[in-house]
Amino acid sequence: MHHPDLALFRRLLQQARPYWVHVIAIFLLGLVATPLGLLTPLPVKIVVDNVIGTRPLPAFLSRMSPISATRSPTGVLTIAVVLLLGVTAVDNLFALVNSFLRTWTAEKLLLDFRVRLFSHLQRLSLGYHDAKGTTDSVYRIQYDTASMQYLAIDGLGPFVTSAVTLLVMFYVTFRIDAQLAMVAMVISPVLFALSMAYRPRFRKRSKEVKQLESSSMAVLQEVLSVVRVVKAFGREKHEEDRYVHKSQAGMWARIQLDLLGGWYGLLVGMTTALGTACVLWIGVNHVRARTLTLGSLLLVVSYLGQLYAPLKTIGRKATSLQTHWVGLERAFSVLDELPDVPERPNARRLVRASGCIAFQHASFAYEEDHLVLQDICFEVPRGARVGIAGRTGAGKTTLLSLLTRFYDPTSGLILLDGVDLRDYRLPDLRSQFAVVLQEPVLFSTSIAENIAYARPGATEEEIVQAAKMADAHDFILALPRGYQTVVGERGVRLSGGERQRISLARAFLKDAPILLLDEPTSSVDMKTEAAILKATERLMQDRTTFMVAHRLSTLESCDVMLQLEHGRLVQMECYK
Repeated sequence: MHHPDLALFRRLLQQARPYWVHVIAIFLLGLVATPLGLLTPLPVKIVVDNVIGTRPLPAFLSRMSPISATRSPTGVLTIAVVLLLGVTAVDNLFALVNSFLRTWTAEKLLLDFRVRLFSHLQRLSLGYHDAKGTTDSVYRIQYDTASMQYLAIDGLGPFVTSAVTLLVMFYVTFRIDAQLAMVAMVISPVLFALSMAYRPRFRKRSKEVKQLESSSMAVLQEVLSVVRVVKAFGREKHEEDRYVHKSQAGMWARIQLDLLGGWYGLLVGMTTALGTACVLWIGVNHVRARTLTLGSLLLVVSYLGQLYAPLKTIGRKATSLQTHWVGLERAFSVLDELPDVPERPNARRLVRASGCIAFQHASFAYEEDHLVLQDICFEVPRGARVGIAGRTGAGKTTLLSLLTRFYDPTSGLILLDGVDLRDYRLPDLRSQFAVVLQEPVLFSTSIAENIAYARPGATEEEIVQAAKMADAHDFILALPRGYQTVVGERGVRLSGGERQRISLARAFLKDAPILLLDEPTSSVDMKTEAAILKATERLMQDRTTFMVAHRLSTLESCDVMLQLEHGRLVQMECYK
């Protein structure tokens, strides 16, 4: 392993630390295969040399066997058969225990790693998710994390076991015939050179495959999430062609990677075959010269298969090993990402804010050379209703995002009750806001669970009361299963107005001191808008409220009006 791989290996060991005992047990069970491998071909040697031939039994078997059994060919054959059955039974028993332990440990390792990545991704700032996209994160959690499982259990363990097997088999073969053992090991430097030559090529191809697979998944996720738009414009064939194009690129990359592995495997196979041929040539001459028995030659050839098995394993696993190193590298790179809005050490606790908000020369840019908000200055008292108007792209939604610390201002300050937002604990800060978005976000669970998302411990009575306050109770009761009705993915089974009223009920239930309304009536008809505004009026009572709207009539009840243009506050009017 080169230096970056060693660093990854250390991180892998650290992640697997809670399961070291299990991994070591798997390793030790794997080592049991080595002495069993020594015993497996022994019955054949006994039959050839001691039953068909006339040589005496090996000393250790003579001592272990009844004297009467060692004096006749039938008795010796019986010993060979019993030995064969016993070794096979023990080998399969150990294999069963090993298989269960490997599966349990591998699945636990994988689950823990996936949970760790998922937890970290949720803590990362929106800036990261905006740049990377949803599919890339999903791919890393579902597919790249599997590399941890493979490397810890199925990849590196067998390499260590194979190394021990290699040494043991070489020693035993050396004791039987030193010249044959030396000839067999001559191929090792050739195999090592092949491994060094192919490794960077495997690494490069593996990275290409991962990127292309993630890209084709992105098309799937994008199209299926907006399938109504695709159907409305009749673009099914276009999207199918786009998916095929991306998938074909991934297909050819995988084929090229597999061919590369195939060529490498062919070279390894031919090299070990050459070693076997040399051993056979020399071994037969030793049998002819009577310096080696036929049974011993058969034993050496059998051991040679086990001697070369680790070397073939390296060849067989070379492609997958590099692919998994790339996957592990991609998974750990997520954990290396730092949030753009970190919580400060010794951050202040906040139970319930009064709701005084002040922007002091606050500016923000998604990209360094393009300011979205520039030098915003205003202050609103507790309980004020603030309307925010402006054209699309003026920075209205971004301003709300700064309040909840989805992003931090590039320069300047935002104060809540006279304290910089960055000085508060993040969970405490975000618990002060109830948010109602232009496109309400519902989860594919029941209506009751969607309302209670704001406060998971809420009682059924509290959920119903929140729904009543949002004018949602009546239409919920009219549904087939009432509050237990499952709304479908993103609330697809409900109308836009119904989804918005559930979103309002969620805000009522949260009962936060500050309310953020981002165009809550932009996608509903006039009648539904009136009902939503009536519920919104109740929700705004005694809360500091920021409301974004295109229609100025929606903002008539506001105390303060902010007019944004091209990221600048061009006008501020106070009505009350």
